[in-house]
Amino acid sequence: MSEMTLRRAQVSDHGTIVECVREWWGDSRTPDQARELSMLLPRLFLQFFAGTSLVLEDGDGVKAFLVGFHAADNDHEAYIHFVGVAPELRGQGVGRRLYTAFFERAAEAGRREVHAITSPLNTGSVAFHRAMGFMLEEGDREVNGLPVHGDYDGPGQHRVCFRRQIAVHPRSD
Repeated sequence: MSEMTLRRAQVSDHGTIVECVREWWGDSRTPDQARELSMLLPRLFLQFFAGTSLVLEDGDGVKAFLVGFHAADNDHEAYIHFVGVAPELRGQGVGRRLYTAFFERAAEAGRREVHAITSPLNTGSVAFHRAMGFMLEEGDREVNGLPVHGDYDGPGQHRVCFRRQIAVHPRSD
């Protein structure tokens, strides 16, 4: 495996990232489900949040990405919206590398707290977020033993909500 480079995302990455989602999740979803999942990443995320989003690539192309942003309504929160890692690289610390880089950049920007959500059925994501130091937020119901926010993303779309404190490291520039 060649060396991977972490860089800031660009608007021009949008098509590639959408294709990655469709391909990387194609093994666990139907083509229609994978396409629907890719719709969670409209171009606007990279138009307006490329500076807080990350791409990990090697000579063969994109191997992982993280789309995240800093809250517009306050100066202390950040949010990780969507993360993808090529199936052959899962379990090798690639997701941790992306999250750690996001935390560092958010802390440099004065952010003190990072949020994320996932489906209560996505046990791998729940375990990953817990391993990354995220705390489960209290919900209004329980699914599979997890506190969830009912109908968070619409009727029947319950979500596990996470929060993680990070230490602020103001930029020295």
